[in-house]
Amino acid sequence: MKEINIGTVLLNKRREKGITQDELANYIGVSKAAISKWETAQSYPDITLLPILAAYFNISLDELMGYEPQMTKEDIKTLYNKICEEFVSNEFDNVIEHCHQIMKKYYACFPLLLHIGLLFVNHSMLAGVQEKTKALNEEAKELFHRIQIECDDVNLAKQANHLEAFCCIMLNDPKTALVLLENTDKPQMNNGVLLSSAYQMIGQMDKAKTAIQVDVYQNIINTFCSFSSLLMLYVDDEVKFQDCIDRVFALDKAFEIRNMHPGTVLPILLAGAQGYTMQGHLDKALDMLQLYTEIITTSTFPFTLHGNEFFDKLDDWFKDLDLGTGMPRSKEVVKQSMLDAVCENPIFAQLNENSRFNSIVEKLKRKL
Repeated sequence: MKEINIGTVLLNKRREKGITQDELANYIGVSKAAISKWETAQSYPDITLLPILAAYFNISLDELMGYEPQMTKEDIKTLYNKICEEFVSNEFDNVIEHCHQIMKKYYACFPLLLHIGLLFVNHSMLAGVQEKTKALNEEAKELFHRIQIECDDVNLAKQANHLEAFCCIMLNDPKTALVLLENTDKPQMNNGVLLSSAYQMIGQMDKAKTAIQVDVYQNIINTFCSFSSLLMLYVDDEVKFQDCIDRVFALDKAFEIRNMHPGTVLPILLAGAQGYTMQGHLDKALDMLQLYTEIITTSTFPFTLHGNEFFDKLDDWFKDLDLGTGMPRSKEVVKQSMLDAVCENPIFAQLNENSRFNSIVEKLKRKL
């Protein structure tokens, strides 16, 4: 990111044009000393002189001030990761204030605002006070709402709509979430298949294969995400619950998702463990928690997105994602959340006297 810096721009543009401070001063109608002070940032031009300076150098006012109203995708990714680390190393309120300062500077950069909202949602639990957590989720919700209303990018607006609905669920406002999500459950056009066909028709077979692999991968990941909720909805139907477990495990085995994307499998194992505990099948619950622990402690951490033998065309696509191949929170925050999901989960309270459960908890604490 670049700060507003009229002095440096004036100096560079004057040298590019090959004129002296005297010549510029005479044109503008100020003293040479004034030009010198502007270029060394000791003072700034009067606001009425800015259009004259911009016109003289044939640049926009934004260029004159060294101001960039938009951030590049790479800048946003770098900033996001930097602030994730700040949430661990700095005071929570100071990090939020830093985010507010960035928002003020780039308030028309909607991709950045979306990621600021994501930062708020992904770290609101660190606020320490329920009122602060709620307020931060409310602020994220308002950001996502503004993006929907003002952004011309259809895909970005769709993401913002989904995230606003997510915030509504977090804020215990299901009615608004239902309004936002109205008709989103209707069958959607499969763009991945069309994209792959188009590439194939013009002879770009490698891109055709990548497009269809991306489509298959995203559908599988979406299915995994849905299964976590599906399991909890069928806790009171043991036959259906077990059928869900068997089917999602078969899908995992077929595509090796736990090795490729461990973070997708962990919520399912937690949901399975919670369901089995509620049903009174404690051994099965502990089997789930054991596998949860094994994946966390044996997988390369922090988790990164990558392909495998079947999905051999995805690595470049992963790198091009908004946040790249990394995680949406710092590794310290992710580790703590994975530990809390077991140790602070009230559903597992009845397992506190179980030696196998205590062994699992001890291993998690030691490894994380």
